[in-house]
Amino acid sequence: MSEAVRVLVADDQALLRGSFRVLVDNEPGFTVVGEAATGAQAVDLAHEKLPDVVLMDVRMPEMDGIEATRRICGATGTAGVRVLMLTMFDLDSYV
Repeated sequence: MSEAVRVLVADDQALLRGSFRVLVDNEPGFTVVGEAATGAQAVDLAHEKLPDVVLMDVRMPEMDGIEATRRICGATGTAGVRVLMLTMFDLDSYV
């Protein structure tokens, strides 16, 4: 049996984080290793927990998801982490 895909959920809304946690944890082969409410927390937790994937909200306090993604993917220790950006905003600039 292979190891589960390790997921970090980063969203400033607790209800959405909790919903994503339930969805991910109930999917065979996936597990949530942490939750972040800010972009800065996402960066710190990515370095601490070394997830395989980060579900990253675009707009968060302290540091937006775009900058947090740059810091996660650009750092030596977390360069292999993949980030899936999430947004409810329909703005071409975020794409």
